Amino acid sequence: MAYSATITSKGQITIPRAARMALNSSTVDIEVQGNLVILRPVQSVGGSLAAYSRGTESFEEIRDNVWKEVADEKAGNPT
Repeated sequence: MAYSATITSKGQITIPRAARMALNSSTVDIEVQGNLVILRPVQSVGGSLAAYSRGTESFEEIRDNVWKEVADEKAGNPT
């Protein structure tokens, strides 16, 4: 099946419902091969973010630790 869509001045398009249903995902990889653009569904981003999803630290604890590391680095204190 082929569908047509208009690109807005902001570079956005609306993917027709039938195409969205075929993708079965709200996240896509975009590949450009010459004048061909390919959308591939991404079923899970967990693989690329798995390192961040493990552990017992809350987001706030992680953020605070990163801020401390950056402050120590700027102050010349090795971690």
